[in-house]
This record gives sequence, structure tokens and C-alpha cells, in this order.
Amino acid sequence: MIEFKQVSKTYRVAKRQAGMGNAVKSFFSREYNLLHALQDVSFTIRDGEMVGYIGPNGAGKSTTIKIMCGVLTPDGGECRVDGRIPYKERVAHVRNIGVVFGQRSQLWWDVPVIDSFDLIRDIYRVEENTYRKNVSELAELLDLGEILQTPVRTLSLGQRMRCEIAASLLHSPKVLFLDEPTIGLDAVSKIAVRKFIRNLNAEKKTTIVLTTHDMQDIEALTERILLIGRGRILLDGKLADLKKQVSERKTMEIRYQGAPPDIKDGMQLMESGKGRMTVSFEPSRIPVPRAIAYFAAETELLDVSVSDISTEEMVAEMYKEYRL
Repeated sequence: MIEFKQVSKTYRVAKRQAGMGNAVKSFFSREYNLLHALQDVSFTIRDGEMVGYIGPNGAGKSTTIKIMCGVLTPDGGECRVDGRIPYKERVAHVRNIGVVFGQRSQLWWDVPVIDSFDLIRDIYRVEENTYRKNVSELAELLDLGEILQTPVRTLSLGQRMRCEIAASLLHSPKVLFLDEPTIGLDAVSKIAVRKFIRNLNAEKKTTIVLTTHDMQDIEALTERILLIGRGRILLDGKLADLKKQVSERKTMEIRYQGAPPDIKDGMQLMESGKGRMTVSFEPSRIPVPRAIAYFAAETELLDVSVSDISTEEMVAEMYKEYRL
């Protein structure tokens, strides 16, 4: 279980104007700004839960992850992961966590991937039998194959990210922190990584905290999200409930033949092209059957699809509401 209780963290950032004179002046007398990264942040994540942790850049996501990993010490409040205080019991704590940063690597650049795995085994003191079993399972599930014998510098981004995830799981951690795990990946690699993460959570009950700006990752992997902004938790709940809370609007995409139909009052045109159109509307004002009947009477319909507000639209609405 992960427990955050009124955690606060403030950074002191040096302030200096441009120019050589100001640089010399700041060497003798510096001014500082206080940046409140976290302000009384509290939440609880249960064992085996997979949670999406989202927010704009500078909201406090990375600071939260670093405190949970034991890299940073909070100025106030308490953080416990699996009963331990990360920054006080770092050696015991890191044996039970795995961390993947999408823009940083834990693999050695010029050596084969398996050599990096061997070194990580020694760092975590993983028993030989357990290590071999984990490497075999991870290589199969993540389709590593010959990649293990290849120097990291020659790998594509998708191949390297699969190896990074495998490296973080060699010691069978109970908690996995994922920071932008699919950044820059192609569609095939993203689907493979998402499938693996879902299976890991379902089969081994690994607690997973996912931090990302890719809302498709959030929608594909998590049911619960935490929204942080300006160092405070603004929303905490199930993704489906938050969608309803933010907007009851429906999105309808139609494909038609002939002249484009007029837009009915109460509908908003979102996108249009040759033979297709996307509109949004509130079912309380225009029921879905009536909307379909309207377009069927206006034009020759070829196809109709109706969906709820997308996760990207929901997050954009929340950012707008909280002025983030």
C-alpha cells in the first residue's frame, strides 16, 4: 500500500537576470524564489491497484514519484510504501520497487542488454535461479529474443523501452512506477507494452503508478486517476465517473453520401471532411435516437458511431476548469 499524508515539498530556485554584470553580481549576492512543488498532498493506493497520475508540466508529478522512490525527502508530511518510509529505509525499499523513466535509461549504452541485466542482478542480489526464470519469462512476454545479445546503442526506441521495463522487473518488485513508458513508441510497440503492463497487474497483482501525458495509455490501462495541479490533488476517482462529472456530451461520427447535412440546433460541429462529419451534443437536450433520425432524414447515411467524451477532451476540460 502507498500512503501519502499531507506531503509538502518546496524548492529554492536561484533568480538572476541576463547579462554578465548580473552574473557577477549574483555570485556575491543571490536572490531566490520559492517553488511549492507539493502542498499537503494526500492519497492512498491499495495493493494491486493500477492508478494513472496526470497533470500538466510542472504540476508536481515527478516530485511525487521521486519521494515515493526515496530519491527526495519531503519538507513535511509522511510517505509510506509497503509500510516503509522510502527516504529513511532506502536499501530495503528499493528491493521492492521498480522504476521506468521514459527519457532516462538504466541500461549501459555500449554493452549487450544481457550484460546490463547481469549487473542489475548483482546490484539487487537476485538469486541465480530466480534471475534466470525472470529473464526467460520477460524475454518471452516482451518479445526480446535476439535483442538481449545486442548493444543498447543499436536498439530502436521501442526495443530499448521493452528492455527498460524488463530490467525494472528482474528483482520481482511489488510496486512499479512508470513515467512516460510509451513516449515516442510506434503503434505496434505501444500495444505490446500496454498488453504486458495489463497482464503484469492482473496476474502478479503488481501495484502500478502510471505517469503520462498520453491519455490513450491512461484509458487503456487504468480505471482510477489522480489529477494534480499547482502541487495539489484536484481530482481522485474512476475514469468513467470523472468523464460524466466533466461532461455528459456525446460525440457522433457520421459517414454519408451526397450533400452535407445541416447542423441541428444544440449540436456542435467538431470535424468535417468529404463524406464524413463529427458532432457533439448533450443527450439531455437531443436524445441519441432523435439525433440519428435527424441525420437519416437529412442525408443518405452510410455509417454512424456514437461515443462518450474522449479522455483527451475530458482532461482538457479539467485543465480549463482548474486553470492549469
